[in-house]
Amino acid sequence: MDLDVKECDGKCHCGAVRFHVQLTDGFHTARRCNCSYCRMRGAIAVSAKLDGFSLLAGCDALSTYQFNTMSARHYFCSNCGIYTHHQRRSNPQEYGVNVACLSGISPFDFNEVPVLDGVHHPSDNENAGAARIAGVLRYVPYD
Repeated sequence: MDLDVKECDGKCHCGAVRFHVQLTDGFHTARRCNCSYCRMRGAIAVSAKLDGFSLLAGCDALSTYQFNTMSARHYFCSNCGIYTHHQRRSNPQEYGVNVACLSGISPFDFNEVPVLDGVHHPSDNENAGAARIAGVLRYVPYD
């Protein structure tokens, strides 16, 4: 897999939501999070600036979920339920984009993915500072 991909197209499962994204640092930014929502969602996200994300279709199908501090905005298709991207709490000038929605990419293409400590979010007063790594998720395929 080419980790230096600069841009690609993506879509939800049913294809109602379609987008084009310019990645900030290719797939080098791939990560997961262990906060309550991300634990259940289980997606790997990569980074894009807000102006690097273009919604091509499906504005009417896109729904938003917010919780806790209401800072992050999690977007998903209201038809098929697939999470496509979110505006980050840690950096509101960026989107996290679900790699499983990107054309030709699978979450299982990543052998290791760092897991950020969203339980102790860096934006919380008692945890102010840089994001901490909580662990690493590994995928080891059988031959």
